[in-house]
Amino acid sequence: MTPVAKLHHFVPQAYLRGFATEKERIVAVPLDTTRSPFTTVVKNVGAQTHFHTIPGVEEPDGFEKFLSSVEGEASAIIRRIEGGEFPLPQEDRMTLSHYLALQAVRGPDTRRTIEHLQAKMIRLEVGAGGRQNVGKWIQGYFGFDADEDQQQRIWDEATQPGGPPLTIAVGDHIRHMVETAEELTVYLVTRPWSLHQFDRRSLITCDAPVSLIRGRDDAEPWMGVGFANASAISVPLTRKLGLIMSDPLVLLERFEDGDPGIQQVRDRVVGGQLDAVQVGTTAVERLFNEHTAHNAREYIYRHPDDQRFVPAELPGPNLITMDAHGLLDADFDGEPWFGRDRGQSDQD
Repeated sequence: MTPVAKLHHFVPQAYLRGFATEKERIVAVPLDTTRSPFTTVVKNVGAQTHFHTIPGVEEPDGFEKFLSSVEGEASAIIRRIEGGEFPLPQEDRMTLSHYLALQAVRGPDTRRTIEHLQAKMIRLEVGAGGRQNVGKWIQGYFGFDADEDQQQRIWDEATQPGGPPLTIAVGDHIRHMVETAEELTVYLVTRPWSLHQFDRRSLITCDAPVSLIRGRDDAEPWMGVGFANASAISVPLTRKLGLIMSDPLVLLERFEDGDPGIQQVRDRVVGGQLDAVQVGTTAVERLFNEHTAHNAREYIYRHPDDQRFVPAELPGPNLITMDAHGLLDADFDGEPWFGRDRGQSDQD
């Protein structure tokens, strides 16, 4: 029998080798400033034990094996890019786009963010329903009749700041990952790509290497940036190769809605006809490395010779990449929000 894989990498080893020595030595830089950078081998970073293991199924590490297949195809494409093959054939362009989309949603930050948002939603459901309706909520959510002690415990846990402690099932995270990656792939393959080749300067990477670059100058600071509206998307492919996917809307500004030229431009973009190779400059190196560093969740990874390319100012660790406020942060006094006389104040 094939042994079950235990250590699951959310940053592929094959990818990390592009930032390591020939003996696979790499430096991990913790964003937690109480910890010092350390040198190790690529096998030991960007991984968690049983991160993709699904208990109770015939092949609990089946998804890990699927990811290994995807990573193998993408690594072969990156090696061909290193050898000078660029632009890519359309099929390879799609394969690499899907691999990068998966990379954007496969880390612990995605799982922690889902848990965080779900906990906030449950907090709102339970709190808005009021203490007297907790039993009904438990019956509807869990399917059993809770006694008074159980109801009080659920109320206390659910209405505490941040909501109840939740752990998303591995299978649910995998399902979310696969579905989201399929949607995001479109936003990568339909952007013009530019490959930047560096000689004297180098790129770093991190545990979340697909970085979104904020939109145009007129965007409000509070507005979010996503795969659809990002001005560009940057990915360090190796320490000497960086990929920037630029804004496709710039190419369509001269067209009116319904103009057949829009589809023609899209076909050219997807076919790689608007892709280009550029010599890496100091300014572009800094753009890559600053966005990579600020997109990191817990660790930056670099070649042992590339300390000088790590930005001086680094963010703190953060595994929650999206939050929701407003009603989700409301205080609850045990009274239901609904069923009250709207003409009465809370003090009546």
